[in-house]
Amino acid sequence: METTHEMQVGDARDLELEAGSVDLVVTSPPYPMVEMWDDGFAAQSPAAAAALETGDGDAAFEAMHALLDDVWGRVADALRPGGVAAVVVGDATRRLGGSFRLYPNHARVVEGLSAAGLQQLPGIVWRKPTNSSAKFMGSGTLPTNAYATLEHEHVLLFRNGDTRSFPPNDEDRYASAFFWEERNEWFSDCWEVRGAGQTLDDGRRERSGAFPLEIPLRLVRMYSVRGDTVLDPFAGTGTTATAALLEARSSVGVERDPELVAAFEERAAEAPTRSEEIAEDRLRRHREFVADDEREADYEADHYDTRVVTAAERGIRLSTVAAVERVGEAPLRVVATHESFR
Repeated sequence: METTHEMQVGDARDLELEAGSVDLVVTSPPYPMVEMWDDGFAAQSPAAAAALETGDGDAAFEAMHALLDDVWGRVADALRPGGVAAVVVGDATRRLGGSFRLYPNHARVVEGLSAAGLQQLPGIVWRKPTNSSAKFMGSGTLPTNAYATLEHEHVLLFRNGDTRSFPPNDEDRYASAFFWEERNEWFSDCWEVRGAGQTLDDGRRERSGAFPLEIPLRLVRMYSVRGDTVLDPFAGTGTTATAALLEARSSVGVERDPELVAAFEERAAEAPTRSEEIAEDRLRRHREFVADDEREADYEADHYDTRVVTAAERGIRLSTVAAVERVGEAPLRVVATHESFR
């Protein structure tokens, strides 16, 4: 099978996609009130620029989120009935106008997505602990002016209407099944994944809030099936698009910075090798799980020499990328050919 992956340079507020053409949205927007994003928000919003200049944190926070609200409306229009939007966002701590405080980005994004007409689902807390001895804020070991360390972000989950429907025994859905032990880990409400897993040189990392590949990989597997289309309106270096490509989903990404968009072509070129490694690792981990307690696995997988716990897992087919070809010049578009891992 083939999938297509398009990265557009532009503003997500101008996104024009056919209504209902997107099956899943996975994105991590710029975080309001995090200083690395100030210039971007100020360039787009005179109100945000003025509030930052005068030290009015509340006004700056709201002006920045007003920009994001416009994108959430576009996301809701593009999302198919039953489609899911997964938004990874962290809160911000900052001293502005002489006062240190928390700015609850996740709560404000919930308001924006809800106002766009999407329904909130139980979400996930992503813990990404660090080992730095200097991570604690405030007065160190003296009460009462120290602050809890902010080492988590939120994976907000929303759906467009009721659950998605599939034809009986849909081949793509059953091939996209995940293993029992993966289900138990991924559908817990707390993930501990370190904020690493990718290397960006030439200074691009300083302009990108890209999350580790493991986060969108999980979300793509959990909330889409092979052949689906995944949208990222804040694409950065294409982490979500890379996850979609590796898992045999098509993707559309939008990013304002053309240099960040260019990074996706490099990552797409590595997909054939990377997809083989990922599929091999998933199957190895599953076989280790079965070996630890064979009584759990009552069924034989149809396509792999292993047992599985549930009947729904029997048809699982792990995907690999056989080839990637760039098509045209602008926007950046690649076509990937996929095969089942053997």
